[in-house]
This record gives sequence, C-alpha cells and structure tokens, in this order.
Amino acid sequence: MIGMDILQPVVALMIWTMIMWVWMYATRIPAMQKHPDIDANRLVGATGASLRAMLPDRVNWKADNYNHLHEQPTVFYAVGIVLAIIGAGDGVPALLAWIYTGLRVIHTIVQVTANRVLVRFVLFAVSSAVLMALIGIAAVRVFGG
Repeated sequence: MIGMDILQPVVALMIWTMIMWVWMYATRIPAMQKHPDIDANRLVGATGASLRAMLPDRVNWKADNYNHLHEQPTVFYAVGIVLAIIGAGDGVPALLAWIYTGLRVIHTIVQVTANRVLVRFVLFAVSSAVLMALIGIAAVRVFGG
C-alpha cells in the first residue's frame, strides 16, 4: 500500500523494545535473587531508586535503556503513523525511519554494554536530528507548505 513502508521500521523498533524488556528481566531477576538484602516475596512498595542502589550498574543499564525506549521513540511512532496515514511514508521518510531505528538499536547496544556517555550522546543527537527531519516532512505534508 502507498505510504506504508515507514511502518516496517516503526514495528521493528517496537520489537526491539520488547527484546530489551526480555533482556532487562533476564539480567535483573537473577541479580535480585543473588542479592542478600532483596527478598522478592517480601518486597512491598519498593521504588526503582531503592532497587537501583542494590543492583550492579550493568543490570541497571538495561532498565535505563528500556525506559529510554519509551521516551523519544513515542514521538517517532506518532510521526511514522501520521506519515503512513497521509500516504507519505515511502521513499525518503521510510529510509529516515530505518536510520532512526538503527541508531536507536546501536544506542541500546552501547548503553547496555560499555555505556560510554559521549558515544550515547552522539547517537542520541544524530537520531534526534533524523527524527526532526521526519517531523519536518510530516509538518510540510500536513500543513500543505
């Protein structure tokens, strides 16, 4: 269908987010089970901050990234759906959407492994610029400029 190619990278990033959900719990639950001060059966009302202090950084990095995948990418999902609905999700917008998705996956891999802040920042900044381009395309098409 015309304008629908952009939905592929949108769905791909959704899939990646769920992969991160699995990865987060695959590391977090064993870390909680190993910690002498965490008894999951007695945990009541614990906050992320209190739990974070008890878990290793490498475990927390996965949770941090999972949260990040629910922040800016929500705008990406919205603009992707808008472009698909108005029939403008093929060609350059679809390519930009794949670039955005790829940058977010690379950002994830950096954050959950080495967690080099400067590298993450550059990836975030470049992906933000790509997202702004997609929003610009949508604005021109929606507002008829």
